[in-house]
Amino acid sequence: MFAIFWLINTVLDIYIWFLIIHVVLSWLTTFGIINNQQPFVQTVSHFLYAVIEPAARPVRNAIGKFLPSLRGIDLSILALFILVKFIQIFINTTILPIFL
Repeated sequence: MFAIFWLINTVLDIYIWFLIIHVVLSWLTTFGIINNQQPFVQTVSHFLYAVIEPAARPVRNAIGKFLPSLRGIDLSILALFILVKFIQIFINTTILPIFL
């Protein structure tokens, strides 16, 4: 049973890294440090978009109902980061001790 929780925790850690890389890559592209037309950058961007967008879209829609438009600032990635960390902490502190 511990192996299953380790696997879930590892997948959540990897997803958090994907979120961080997505934010850094978007900043580097926005500030013109890297060229978004390079094949490697496009490949990484498309991969991260495919991994993150299915989870970020519902979060973005939920945030849009409660907060006014922030002129291009996307808080869905931050909210998704907080949500993933909450799930990770909840599993490690509440559910895992039940099975130990």
